[in-house]
Amino acid sequence: MVKTNLFEIHELTRQTYNKIADKYHKLFKDEMNQKKYDREFFDRFAKTLKKIDLICDAGCGPSGHIGKYLYDKGYNVFGIDISDRCIEIARAYNPNMKFERMDMAIMTIADQSLAAIISYYSIIDTPKDMIDKFFQNFYKKLKPKGKLLVVVKKGDREGFIKEILGIKTKIYFSLFSEHEIENYFIKNGFKIIHLEIRNPYDFEIDTPRIYAIGEK
Repeated sequence: MVKTNLFEIHELTRQTYNKIADKYHKLFKDEMNQKKYDREFFDRFAKTLKKIDLICDAGCGPSGHIGKYLYDKGYNVFGIDISDRCIEIARAYNPNMKFERMDMAIMTIADQSLAAIISYYSIIDTPKDMIDKFFQNFYKKLKPKGKLLVVVKKGDREGFIKEILGIKTKIYFSLFSEHEIENYFIKNGFKIIHLEIRNPYDFEIDTPRIYAIGEK
């Protein structure tokens, strides 16, 4: 299928998440309560950071619930998302946190200002051959020794899909191999310090997940 350019791909992403944000929030805002592995993973990640360190939840979605998990433990987290509606809901749901509408491929954040970036299923709506743009931006925004956490679904498929959560739309969707994720980190200047696979929970789509952490 024709992929067009990155701007057009991300405009489709913005429009789609504006459509599905309310349903997505209702379904997933409390998902961390059900995900013991993820809670323990983020707890270990957080122990490598200081409470004052600035952390960006990149592609935070309408609930901002991943950033919220760490924010509630006292960490200095803010969220960004390309969808206007996602940011609107996230601000209402987390009134004490900061959220800003922003494309991860551009990121109007000062260079070397972040101690950590979390990308929790937020690169999956972009073609694989365009994803280096994210990693290049992440690298610029992180301080030396800053950490990048990426979570994606495992597989070898990519292309446009026409439905999410029962809502008709058009959005790009990519699955990744461990080698692909490892390669994004390494060729964009990161040292990989953690990479593992999690099998899906019983209540999830039957697709393994890849969890990776790199250091600048």
